Amino acid sequence: MNTVQWYIPVGAETVSAVYTSTTASGDDAVFVCAHGAGGNMNDRGMLATAAAMHAAGLGVVRFNFLYTEKKSGRPDSMPRLMETTSAVVEYVRTVLAPTRLYIGGRSMGGRAASMLAADGFGADGLLLLAYPLHPAGQPEKLRDAHFSRMHMPVLCFNGTRDALCTPALMERALTTVTAPFTMHWVNGADHSFHVLKRSGRTDAMVMAEISDATRHWLASTIGDFRGAYVSG
Repeated sequence: MNTVQWYIPVGAETVSAVYTSTTASGDDAVFVCAHGAGGNMNDRGMLATAAAMHAAGLGVVRFNFLYTEKKSGRPDSMPRLMETTSAVVEYVRTVLAPTRLYIGGRSMGGRAASMLAADGFGADGLLLLAYPLHPAGQPEKLRDAHFSRMHMPVLCFNGTRDALCTPALMERALTTVTAPFTMHWVNGADHSFHVLKRSGRTDAMVMAEISDATRHWLASTIGDFRGAYVSG
């Protein structure tokens, strides 16, 4: 695999990004993957996600949000997160011009991408990993108001032990969705896709499951959707 480092402008500021291709000649399909609130583009979860997506046949672009670039522990506002994601996607479209482009990410990063999707942002699909449906211990504060406005195909992975996504509440939230939405529950996994030793599985096995499910989903959605790009 080949890796390229980028520095992408977001307004008057800049964020770091890394593109890892599956072949020396580049990729027809690319996934722009955003990190979670407590992480960065090079954290263990992001590297595991990138490896799983590579195995599924996707080139992967990982990037930092502005607050991460500044080494701040306080996440940017949602509009700022969305602006950063949009800027990175626009850069990828210009530089790589992939045939198919997917947006999404882990936890908060995936949520920002889903908000863009709800606002009409064009992409071939949305990949969500550990979507944070509600804050831990606060299931009454749902983050699903925009679900009904999403139109692109969605693949969402959550663990059945995820403290930020109660399965019953997610299934209820999905009743408002009209987009092609595939919900994949990872049995026994928590918000980090970690499984207990007594489950008989390893974290690597979980990521292999995610990779396999992604590969099948990609094959099933080819040609189903091609949204018009909406500049951020």
